[in-house]
Amino acid sequence: MRKIELFFLALGMMMLNGCINSQQEVTLSKPNVIIILADDMGYGDVSACNPTARTSTPNIDMLGEQGISFTDAHSAGAVCVPSRYALLTGRHLFRVPPQKSRAGWGYGSPLIENGRETIGTLMQKAGYATACIGKWHLGLEWTLKDSAKSQMPATKPLAYTNTDFGAVVGKGPNTLGFDYSFIMPASLDMPPYVFVKNDRVVDPEIVMVSDVYSRTKPGTLEAYDRGYVNDNDIYWGRGIWWRNGEMSSSFRIEECLDVIVSEGTSFIEEHVTSHPEKPFMLYLPLTGPHTPWVPDEKFQKTSDLGTYGDFIHEIDDVVLRIKSTLKELNIEENTIVIFTSDNGAHWSEEDKLIYAHQSNWSSRGQKGDIWNGGHRVPLFVNWPAKIKEAISCNQTVGLIDIITTLADLTGENIEDGYAEDSYSFFHVLDPSVQKQAEREHIIYYSSGRKKAVQSGDWKYIDCLGSGGFTRPSRLEPVDDGPPGQLYNLKLDPLEQNNLYLEEPEIVRELSNLLDSLVLL
Repeated sequence: MRKIELFFLALGMMMLNGCINSQQEVTLSKPNVIIILADDMGYGDVSACNPTARTSTPNIDMLGEQGISFTDAHSAGAVCVPSRYALLTGRHLFRVPPQKSRAGWGYGSPLIENGRETIGTLMQKAGYATACIGKWHLGLEWTLKDSAKSQMPATKPLAYTNTDFGAVVGKGPNTLGFDYSFIMPASLDMPPYVFVKNDRVVDPEIVMVSDVYSRTKPGTLEAYDRGYVNDNDIYWGRGIWWRNGEMSSSFRIEECLDVIVSEGTSFIEEHVTSHPEKPFMLYLPLTGPHTPWVPDEKFQKTSDLGTYGDFIHEIDDVVLRIKSTLKELNIEENTIVIFTSDNGAHWSEEDKLIYAHQSNWSSRGQKGDIWNGGHRVPLFVNWPAKIKEAISCNQTVGLIDIITTLADLTGENIEDGYAEDSYSFFHVLDPSVQKQAEREHIIYYSSGRKKAVQSGDWKYIDCLGSGGFTRPSRLEPVDDGPPGQLYNLKLDPLEQNNLYLEEPEIVRELSNLLDSLVLL
């Protein structure tokens, strides 16, 4: 009897060990995924991308030195909202009905439709724990104190609103595929300045920003006023300003980025400790280096580029903190870290002269513009288990492609009618899989809602002017002049020589292509 008991005990141990090994194989076949999305960080702000950079980003650079650097990556929009909508859904924001296509600061209505596939829902289906921690800027469903009144005051929006910050906040990340969320509603220069944990404001005691911060800080060395602020704003100098408005009494603007990153590392630690068998996906959209430039004291005066360079140093440190956490938990090998930015840097011609730095290096224009400076972004993918050496990829890709790339990573299907503008680039990450069809064209979208399409070496723009922040945003055509723009990016990467009149057949072809893609 003793021998029989020992036999079945050994058999049970073998079966249990087999189950554990099988679970480990499943876990290893599904890597963790972390998407770090910087806010307004230009391609040229990464020192590895810009030989003349006055910034230093050794930790971001390391992602490329040990992974893949994409040299022709683009956001779908040249500003926050369309870029984030496209990244999460794999479709362009202009497909959303016009009355819902804008989120007013942090008070706007939800933009992502109920039932829409997102990177969150996709990864949930694949068995991942999912989290969204950081800047949201895609609208929320706020509860009103008085349902008979409008949310915003009739006079100035930078005053107390009709928002009930103690009530449930609806239609946030938790309803779109994220198991856990800890978000700021919008940019760090836009009210309301609150953190929302899942469906509740963390600190519902609301004050005005001007109750905590003085309107001006005398003696600012970078007090270069370009007219972007007004009397309602808290203004301390170039890049160091924010709008007055509602704020949680415990919220501090200069601490926001650190709170977000700490929340992100805590999620990783807690998840791996409590559910080591379950892979996770963390979407970590940062609040910098978007204004206000408020580097932590640790990073102040650490760069040759003033406050902006100091803030870039802190963004670079985010990568170090994330990678250090992964290493401490012994999960670095099979964790994919994606680092990118939501659009180009808000960096004008004046800034280039004053700071002797090109945030959007090798591109024309800046954030908001239809030119490449508005939407060309740094993109690095680090995956030690698969990517064993540095790879530079010049294939044109978009952040809108991330969702289908994750679908190929996990083996999940995306139903027809979802992620319709997205193309997978998973074959770049894992050359052992069958190569997917590469993009033949890609659409860009400016802050002024102007569009462009790139096909091969050619880029067609449906307006004159930047379509965005660089002046002039729009120009009216003259008699016998071009009504739009056409550039050969291979010969003219800075988009200086408009060939619209010289190449009518290419204009006609790309104009028709853009129209057909928009109508999809």
